[in-house]
Amino acid sequence: MDRDQVWQAIDAHRQGVADLLDQLSDEDWRLPSLCAGWTVRDVAAHLTLQQIGLGDVLRELPYVRPHGMNRLILDMAHRRAALPTAELVARIRATIGSRRHNLGVTPLETLIDILVHSQDIAVPVGRRLALDPAAAGTAATRVWALNWPFRARRRMAGFRLTATDTDWAMGEGAEVSAPIEAILLVLTGRLTALPDLSGAGSAALAARLSVAA
Repeated sequence: MDRDQVWQAIDAHRQGVADLLDQLSDEDWRLPSLCAGWTVRDVAAHLTLQQIGLGDVLRELPYVRPHGMNRLILDMAHRRAALPTAELVARIRATIGSRRHNLGVTPLETLIDILVHSQDIAVPVGRRLALDPAAAGTAATRVWALNWPFRARRRMAGFRLTATDTDWAMGEGAEVSAPIEAILLVLTGRLTALPDLSGAGSAALAARLSVAA
């Protein structure tokens, strides 16, 4: 996907997430998401924070050293989650069409964020929010190339992952096949997608990841 296509995919999935959130009950918003330690509300709040600039970063710097980056990200989401539900949804909708992204990342990280977190929300509330295979493949390739935070290449060492619904494959070793949506979730640590894996190496990979979780 070229840069324009990446942003089009981001916008489409932002729209899908906002539409889904509008349908949820108060109870749904309080459910645990697929992201460990985060509620559905926390994840939605996090998705309003995809356009953080230099000023925002400077204001948060005092929190980074004592708590670490991962805790900082969660704390920011917790603070934003205090906003009214309708405002959280409105803030996600307000990002549609904008090509701003967080300082220090590329649009590809923004794509990963919206695709994966859309499933963090949709799966626990029992809704289907399909990922575009081309977009999911582009995101999975970027996840594979990154070291932090997912370390996917190291965790998947010894396996060949192949998508069944788009032209995508990475790694060397025992074959593991799945729809690209499931592969993206597994690459980013969402083990709920493990039952979607098949192939000679699927049981061994599932066992490895389950032990490491």
